[in-house]
Amino acid sequence: MWFQFCATTVPRVFFLHTMSEQRRRVLDLYKRLQYMGREYPGGPEKFRQRCYNAFKRQSTETDPEKIEKAIGLGEYVVKEIEALYSLRKYRAMKRRYYDEK
Repeated sequence: MWFQFCATTVPRVFFLHTMSEQRRRVLDLYKRLQYMGREYPGGPEKFRQRCYNAFKRQSTETDPEKIEKAIGLGEYVVKEIEALYSLRKYRAMKRRYYDEK
């Protein structure tokens, strides 16, 4: 009887821990994207709305593997935005210090 109790509760506790961990990661990703969107070329309000809509579409997902895949895609978007900002900084610096004739 004790073995049956342990066998049924351990996976559930692990599943709940995984879900809370994924929830924390999703919220962290959302906050990072909102912060990074402040200087987005199309305007911060447009970026904020598109980001909200993307997260809202995925809000009903419960499969942990699909959630992990979506988090990975979000991390990729963060890296792309960082690259976009770095390129913009590089171009601005190049314009300031080099004469283009």
